[in-house]
Amino acid sequence: MKKKMLLLNTTVLLGLGGVLSTPTYASTIQDMESQKSQIQNQRQDVQSNIKAASDELTRLQAEQDQMKAQLERLTIAEEENNKKAQKTEADIKETSKQVEQLEKEIKLLQEKLEKRNDILKDRARSLQESGGNVEYLQVLLGSSSFGDFVDRALAVSTIVDADRGILKETKNMQDELKTKQADVKSKLASLEDMKAELDEMTVQLAAQKKQKDALAKELKDKEAKNEELKASLQAKDSSLANEQSTLEQNIKDQKAAEEAAEQAAKEAAKKAAEQAQKAAAAPAEKADSSSAKAEAPKASSNDVAPTSAPAPKASNVVTVGNRWIGNSAYVFGGGRSQSDISHGLFDCSSFVHWAYSQVGVNLGPLGSVSTETLKHAGTQVSSSQMQPGDLVFFDTYKKDGHVGIYVGGGKFIGAQSSTGVAIANMSSGYWKQKFNGRVVRI
Repeated sequence: MKKKMLLLNTTVLLGLGGVLSTPTYASTIQDMESQKSQIQNQRQDVQSNIKAASDELTRLQAEQDQMKAQLERLTIAEEENNKKAQKTEADIKETSKQVEQLEKEIKLLQEKLEKRNDILKDRARSLQESGGNVEYLQVLLGSSSFGDFVDRALAVSTIVDADRGILKETKNMQDELKTKQADVKSKLASLEDMKAELDEMTVQLAAQKKQKDALAKELKDKEAKNEELKASLQAKDSSLANEQSTLEQNIKDQKAAEEAAEQAAKEAAKKAAEQAQKAAAAPAEKADSSSAKAEAPKASSNDVAPTSAPAPKASNVVTVGNRWIGNSAYVFGGGRSQSDISHGLFDCSSFVHWAYSQVGVNLGPLGSVSTETLKHAGTQVSSSQMQPGDLVFFDTYKKDGHVGIYVGGGKFIGAQSSTGVAIANMSSGYWKQKFNGRVVRI
């Protein structure tokens, strides 16, 4: 009887052991854990791309802001230069009227002089007929023009007082009109040159603005595409997150089902063992039953934890202006107020004045600084001895019409009408042609 009960008990335990040791869910959980790991790796890649897209958006937005500020400066510069051009145009018209008036006065004077010429000829003949001064007649007849006659006649010591008075008055009138005419024509020429410079500058500013507008549009398009890419990546990441969440829930459910099955098997084994013990009622069989219980396998967990992944201060006048490169615009007569300076609106001479002021050198009152004042601000040196920090001058719309600061290597920094503050090459091209050799050391 004992042998039969021992055999039955052993058979029951072997059967339960087979049930408990079968990996019913292990393969499925392993597959899901593998899928989960793959999804986590994909999410890491996607999130890395999302970060890259966000960084690019930040860069593009900063570039857009900088571009917007420069466009605003160019707009201000264009408006100011247009005002200056209109005023110059008005000055040209006014000066042209003055020239016309002087030409009328000159014409009247010439007519008056012709009459005086006839009078003086008659007097010279009368003098000759009456035995007067022959030298006076020779001066009149030997002169190449009436103006030449006036100059030569005044040199003759023996002239009647009446004629001397007429000649001196005529000479003064001639000299005065010539001086006025020369001054007005010089002013007119300067204004016309300035107008040409302003017209060219307006064209350059308009071209810059057009180029900046196109670049701003390009940046905006890039920003829109980058936003679209970021949204697409975020959607993909969200989809992968949902897949990961579903897998995690499935793994959790599978493990819960496995634990429930394992628990049920244990309870069934326990119940069968108890029944066998009662039937056998033998100490050895009880011991065997206890040993069988001890041999019941335990399920292992395969959970895998988710993986987680100030402006340099300028030291000297050569470099202090670099902060305005790409952040400034040229305004004829600009840079003479704090508002202009704050907005980066300079002309050539005001920029030089500002740059030197930053290193503690005062080049005179800001309101009256010009290329004329700057060329007398220091000591002139030979261009062969030029060194960084020296002022260099160029003949543009007038002699010494432009000034910059030599930086070395055949280059200078200055406020150029075509670029705003920039470093330009003076060893070739346009600026080499315009450089007049004037170098001033402060």
